[in-house]
Amino acid sequence: MENKVNTTLPRRSVAEAAMARRRQSYAASATGRRKESVAKVLLSLGKGNIVVNGKRLDEYFPQSNLQSKVTTPLEVTDNLKRYDVKINVMGGGTSGQAGAAALGIARALVEADGKFRATLKKKGLLKRDSRMVERKKYGRRKARAKPQYSKR
Repeated sequence: MENKVNTTLPRRSVAEAAMARRRQSYAASATGRRKESVAKVLLSLGKGNIVVNGKRLDEYFPQSNLQSKVTTPLEVTDNLKRYDVKINVMGGGTSGQAGAAALGIARALVEADGKFRATLKKKGLLKRDSRMVERKKYGRRKARAKPQYSKR
């Protein structure tokens, strides 16, 4: 008996093919991180709609400071009404999620058009904020707070 070698290449799964088609319909995609939050951003030409986890921006982030944090990269580059933004964000709290979304939008803008890089970099919007919560140590109440000292 002859040993037949399978020379055909493995076919992509249906899910991978669907993801590839979905990615092609967008101008750019990027990922942003902040604290424990991760945001996946899809940028497409449109009218300026921003959707976060299936909700409008003002529904997902009711605080105005978080809304402005998310839209800062679009405002700095004067693209607030040019791109539609779809954001999937998970993990962490609202502040971390807003920071992750802002970094993701900034990276996606650079991917869509490289001329925005200088403007975003000058404002510090392309820098990943690496600060994380310090872990709690044993014998302490929090990361650094010691129990109250008793003299007697």
